Amino acid sequence: MEQRELLYEGKAKQLYRTSDPDVLIQHFKDDATAFNAKKRGTIVDKGILNNRMSEVLFRFLEEQGVPTHFVRRLNDRDMLVRACEIVKIEVVARNLVAGSLAKRLGKPEGELLPEPILEHFYKDDALDDPMINDWHIRYLKLATAHELSHINETALRVNALLREFLDQREIVLVDMKLEFGRHHGKLLLADEICPDTCRFWDKQSGEKLDKDRFRRDMGGVEDAYQEATRRICTAAA
Repeated sequence: MEQRELLYEGKAKQLYRTSDPDVLIQHFKDDATAFNAKKRGTIVDKGILNNRMSEVLFRFLEEQGVPTHFVRRLNDRDMLVRACEIVKIEVVARNLVAGSLAKRLGKPEGELLPEPILEHFYKDDALDDPMINDWHIRYLKLATAHELSHINETALRVNALLREFLDQREIVLVDMKLEFGRHHGKLLLADEICPDTCRFWDKQSGEKLDKDRFRRDMGGVEDAYQEATRRICTAAA
């Protein structure tokens, strides 16, 4: 597969055109950002680890009947994906109170929610990705009512599947950010699934195995990503 010009560069990834207009190369970087890129740094080998974890989790979801943009992993840092028009809605599925939800609701981190909560955010860096609701989504024409219903149903299903998958590996899925894209009229789960986009806590100790260690200057960031990779990828091998 021939890699061609750079199509898009985000905080953690680059997308390149290929000789096939239907697929792109997604390259994973070691760059780390937080608070909408107000904090920047590097996590050694993050791109390699996130590429590997995303491959395993996308493959698992595909096996469970969830359509994704994943085609195959090409090498340590590159993944072949289906070309998508990304829906400008970030969907956050929450199982425990953490992060911004704790601040907004005045609840302690770690409190188990009686049922998952879905939140939607407008994917716009200039606006700091504000929270939006169904009415905003209709007004901005980000998705049709049918698309939004499908996105919500898929997000809840992905959340349930990955909670069980990770629980078997002694990881609690606290919350996760999901993105979707349109590919030939079909909605696909896109982006990545890794400690950059999910909160992973050790099931026994509650130790954070995700980007919160970078956000909060907790140290041990590389070790946390490596441990998450070991559990997710080794157990699934």
